[in-house]
Amino acid sequence: MGEAKGETVIIKKYANRRLYNTKSSSYITLDHLAKMTREGVDFKVVDAKSGADITHQILTQIIMEEETVRGEQMLPVNFLRQLISMYGNSMQGLVPHYLEASMEQFRANQSKLREAFESSLAGNPLAKLAQQNLAMFKAAASAFVPGLADDKPAAAAKGDDDELAALRKQMAEMQAKLDKLGK
Repeated sequence: MGEAKGETVIIKKYANRRLYNTKSSSYITLDHLAKMTREGVDFKVVDAKSGADITHQILTQIIMEEETVRGEQMLPVNFLRQLISMYGNSMQGLVPHYLEASMEQFRANQSKLREAFESSLAGNPLAKLAQQNLAMFKAAASAFVPGLADDKPAAAAKGDDDELAALRKQMAEMQAKLDKLGK
């Protein structure tokens, strides 16, 4: 798309239901708008005839497509029922602010959780063990599929190489025994 973050892109919606990106001078689809949203591009959708801001309507339409057409349901039925029941309620005015604050908090926690997870793996002995197990599995599999273990990490220690060599030798010996038994 090439839209810069921070600058609001104007999208015009015509009566024939076509969307026109005034910045790129091209017709776009709801999928393009969904992608722009995921990329953090700020846009405003206006009715080409009346000039009315219809961004909310278009964003809601994108959510409906995601929920139904693509089958990627994020909004639980109970949440939808509770949301619908808030329309006309005396608390209706507070709901948008609450939902915005909740989503911001969720995004902040998501970033913190990702950072914590990545940093915990760096010094985690279980992660090292998993890497060693994967290396041993590749070594064992390479006895049956030559060339599979050629992509081993450059940082593998000499002890790991010796261990892998021993496993390869054992696998080759077992294969030879199996060949003899099969004859």
